[in-house]
Amino acid sequence: MINKFAVSSAAIYLPILVLLTLFVGCTSMTDVISSQPPVADKIPHELNLHGVQRSDDYYWMRDDDRKDPKIIAHLESENSYKKAQFAPYESLQKTLFDELVGRLDKDESSVPYKWHSHWYSRRYQQGFEYPIITRSKVLGGDESILLDVNLRADKQDFYGLGGVHVSPDESMLAFGEDLLSRRIYKIYFKTIESGELLEDILEGTDGRLVWANDNQHVFYIRKDPQTLLGNQVFRHRLGTPQAQDTLVYEELDDTYYIALGKSLDESRIVLHHESTVTSEISVLDADKPLSQFTPLLAREEGHEYSVAKLGNEYFILTNWQAENFRLMKASESHFADKSKWQQVIAADPDVRIEDILLLKGYLIVQSRDQGLSHIQIRPFGEQGAYHLAFNDPAYVVGLDVNASQESDKLRIYYSSPTTPESIYEYDLTQGEGRVLLKQERVLGDFDSELYQAERLFIDARDGAKVPVTLVYRKDKFNKDGSNPLYQYGYGAYGHTIEPDFDSSILSLLDRGMVYAIAHVRGGEMLGRPWYDNGRMLNKQNSFNDFVDVTKGLVEQGYGDSKRVVAAGGSAGGLLMGSVINQAPERYFAVAAHVPFVDIVTTMLDESIPLTTNEYDEWGNPNEKAYFDYMLSYSPYDQIERQDYPHLLVTTGLHDSQVQYFEPAKWVAKLRDYKTDDNLLLFHVDMEAGHGGKSGRYRRYQDTAQEYAFFLGLLGLDKGLDK
Repeated sequence: MINKFAVSSAAIYLPILVLLTLFVGCTSMTDVISSQPPVADKIPHELNLHGVQRSDDYYWMRDDDRKDPKIIAHLESENSYKKAQFAPYESLQKTLFDELVGRLDKDESSVPYKWHSHWYSRRYQQGFEYPIITRSKVLGGDESILLDVNLRADKQDFYGLGGVHVSPDESMLAFGEDLLSRRIYKIYFKTIESGELLEDILEGTDGRLVWANDNQHVFYIRKDPQTLLGNQVFRHRLGTPQAQDTLVYEELDDTYYIALGKSLDESRIVLHHESTVTSEISVLDADKPLSQFTPLLAREEGHEYSVAKLGNEYFILTNWQAENFRLMKASESHFADKSKWQQVIAADPDVRIEDILLLKGYLIVQSRDQGLSHIQIRPFGEQGAYHLAFNDPAYVVGLDVNASQESDKLRIYYSSPTTPESIYEYDLTQGEGRVLLKQERVLGDFDSELYQAERLFIDARDGAKVPVTLVYRKDKFNKDGSNPLYQYGYGAYGHTIEPDFDSSILSLLDRGMVYAIAHVRGGEMLGRPWYDNGRMLNKQNSFNDFVDVTKGLVEQGYGDSKRVVAAGGSAGGLLMGSVINQAPERYFAVAAHVPFVDIVTTMLDESIPLTTNEYDEWGNPNEKAYFDYMLSYSPYDQIERQDYPHLLVTTGLHDSQVQYFEPAKWVAKLRDYKTDDNLLLFHVDMEAGHGGKSGRYRRYQDTAQEYAFFLGLLGLDKGLDK
């Protein structure tokens, strides 16, 4: 299965000042009299480039070792201040947390899938934070436990599970662990039958590996400990120390990252080389682990492609002479000569082909048309192609685990804002009939008929039509501008925020809020051009789209102009930071999670993790044109002496994607500049990283905190009236 690398988005929070903590008869957070917020020292640090001088008073907050006593004390003082401000709403936060986790299926398990001679699955046990990986010899038969992650995570403040990989002969298990939330993993090996751990431990990895077919060699990627870029591929033989591993490939271009995979027929180990706008793929015979990786097609600037193998042919998803991608095919021997590629599916300016799957006798195509995802079945031979039909106004459908190319059964997942995730299986020999294998259970009194989803397009100021997904509770919604509105956005890396089901937001909908996702430019909801028009020198479109969606929704009666709240994280935190600089009057309160807000300074520092391979996303500010443009919207640099919304900012001390000091500096500067008396709260998780807390339940503490912030400010802090 072709799977383009996705940059995961995360959500996290924002900012500013207030009064003293006497909580007598207050009915909303704005009634609280609070202590003065922390005031950070100003130590000017001059930054000069392209004839522009910038003074950064809070540059001192950076400590790559995360041990400086002064910095730690400042972050802890922010946490203390946030805790004091939240005191009146601790009960609300607990209520929300109980609601969020109360909807989860306590014994949830995945649908088993067959690989080689066993059925593999993952399940949770009531009250435990982490999954148990199991398998059985027959479907529904007695299970054996391969890995109980709860035992591995016991007594750890943070635990991140990397890849879980079974050897081809199904006798060995390899798994990755991150105990610091920096996304640097150790990989361990165990014998499945005995459960004993091997002495082999691979350190400094990205957490994943690929087995060669001899069951003795594995290939893995090591990360640079400073930049956190995975740039080296090593071969390891079981039973030997890591120091003896062989370096088989090193990526010398630091604008690229690499990833390993295996073809579905298990004949090739695949090495992906990716920059933002360029791809290269190399392969190695999985039966010959001592051989070398060979490029299928050398990298060409601006050419992106991914592949799936069937027999002696590769199917190629490519943007060569096709902005929105098309599907080609070629034999391995002719792959390097594009003139010998054969077209399978022509490019369509309105349809973005996103993924394909090759099964016995069938080509399965996952695409997106006007923001809606589709699955097409194309039998090889004379039988006609057909689409799987879905009726919700907004939804997402995609390819689920399909582990064998010899299968004539297809698994897909389906979800909508009002439909919990459902796993369907299609018998391709029987046409369009499907069987529901599983639907996510939502505990409590959830009734999908109470809720309504809509999909609409809002006109942006330049004439672009921005897709928006809306959901609300029908009996609590009046299209007269009286409902509070929650608007979420991301808009970067071509990552699409899908209109899927999220049981958490029921706590908002049941209190009368309208929930909206603004699919702004920079994402890929409307195809590759939608992404290109929201990156590099077009980034301002993302911010304009978000603000224009807010304006349009209010004008159409979907929200109260005085009660609009907004949230975004990581690159979506940059979106929040720019929006509140440019249109603060549109928002009552904003949450910015792990926000990327000091974009110019970060992108000028190649020692900061992940900087160099994002030049094609944001631009390289060493070039004046990009410097000037990035500076024009940089949230940290463009803070003004003006009123800002209520702000909640969150970060993790060990964040590997957006370093903690970016939001820390941003909050300090906002406190100094803002002219209002609105709340600016900063929560620093001293144990977590970019993804927040680990664990199935604990992660909802962050969500409950954000919801309590918004609902408390809006005066919607009462219990639910069903």
